[in-house]
Amino acid sequence: MIAARSFAGRKVALFGLGGSGIATARALIDGGADVLAWDDNPDSVAKAAEQSIPTGDLRAAEWPGFASFVLSPGVPLTHPKPHWTVELARGAGVEIIGDVELFTRERIARAPAAPFIAITGTNGKSTTTALTAHILKAAGRDTQMGGNIGRAVMTLDELEDDRFYVVECSSYQIDLAPSINPTAGVLLNLTPDHLDRHGTMQHYASIKERLVSGSETAIIGVDDIYCAQIADRLEKAGRHVVRVSKRLPLTDGFFADGTNLMEASDGRYERIAFLEGIGSLRGQHNAQNALAAVAACLKVGLDLGEIQSGLESFPGLAHRMEQVGRKGKVLFVNDSKATNADASAPALSSFPRIYWIAGGLAKEGGIEPLRSYFPRIAKAYLIGEAAPAFSATLGEAVPYEISGTLAAAVEHAAKDADADGSGEAVVLLSPACASFDQFRNFEVRGDAFRTAVEAIENITPIGGTR
Repeated sequence: MIAARSFAGRKVALFGLGGSGIATARALIDGGADVLAWDDNPDSVAKAAEQSIPTGDLRAAEWPGFASFVLSPGVPLTHPKPHWTVELARGAGVEIIGDVELFTRERIARAPAAPFIAITGTNGKSTTTALTAHILKAAGRDTQMGGNIGRAVMTLDELEDDRFYVVECSSYQIDLAPSINPTAGVLLNLTPDHLDRHGTMQHYASIKERLVSGSETAIIGVDDIYCAQIADRLEKAGRHVVRVSKRLPLTDGFFADGTNLMEASDGRYERIAFLEGIGSLRGQHNAQNALAAVAACLKVGLDLGEIQSGLESFPGLAHRMEQVGRKGKVLFVNDSKATNADASAPALSSFPRIYWIAGGLAKEGGIEPLRSYFPRIAKAYLIGEAAPAFSATLGEAVPYEISGTLAAAVEHAAKDADADGSGEAVVLLSPACASFDQFRNFEVRGDAFRTAVEAIENITPIGGTR
């Protein structure tokens, strides 16, 4: 736990008493703050009170007496309308911050030399965060990982100058962290997302930009127009910018040439790492993730040998193109996190011959955006509510069956892939759908896929991400 000592002796209001909210309240209390916490859910208030966190309805509080208001990231700050606590804080002129801001202030005050890598982007930030932390740990560095992945940021081990912190940041967290100043800030990519929360794409992009604009080194993926413009803007403002691209030969920066990771300097290219044979980092999207992790690790002092070793031993993340088993020439891959067509595209682009398990609760647009990948699909196995609609889209372009259940789809796909005479085949769960028609969440769906695969006779499990 990182005690928020910067708030000692100050009155702090806090709203949102979920897991991260409880952790933040504890950090403030341990640091000596006078906390008053609340939540719209009475059960959450009761649980906090049971843990000796002072609670009280913030509607009745004397807001001018608060030095700060700590808001949980999931509570609306601006759109579709500010939460009532936000209106009260603004009316009283009280600053509104979040847990990442608490972490930032504590690091500035107590361990400013501690390497701090902060990672954001619309897609790939969890993989990049986990990969970066893995490389550091594999190289023997004392490494803490948290934020929007794993542990709440204030529950990480106490700040020390020789301890490395790798923090995934959502746009919600960045919006509440005005002082964020990473050693290396990573912005992977930007596509429209969370616009119900941020209003416009321009506002969403401006929030993401804050993370890299405050960084000692800004590592920016430049394969989309929003990020390319941010990189140009920061460079013109005198910031140190490192560009990365999963496909473009850059004049300066890092780019992917197939599975080779290249560094460009004044138009001269040199291979610095490679992804060949690393199953957990297949695909162009993972090349971008790996490039960003390499750039960040170089920034905080690792050498190329340490980085390559970490890349090769990375097990991947559960439910994100997770290799769960192999039987002969058939590989079984769990991509349950792919809950819409755009999320399924990276997996479908990564394998040449696919036995595709898809379906669930369909999103708008269905699988039509994936049509360019249909030639890669040997057969589709459709499950859940989306099966009839998906079968209509596939039509005569892809052989398919309506399997109904995930267990039946795995059984049939495994049998067909095993009989495929064209070389390596992949049984891929990448549903392009939400899970809620048959499973509580995508994790449960992915676990069910893994269980079904592990039950196959003579399967060789591939572990490491469970």
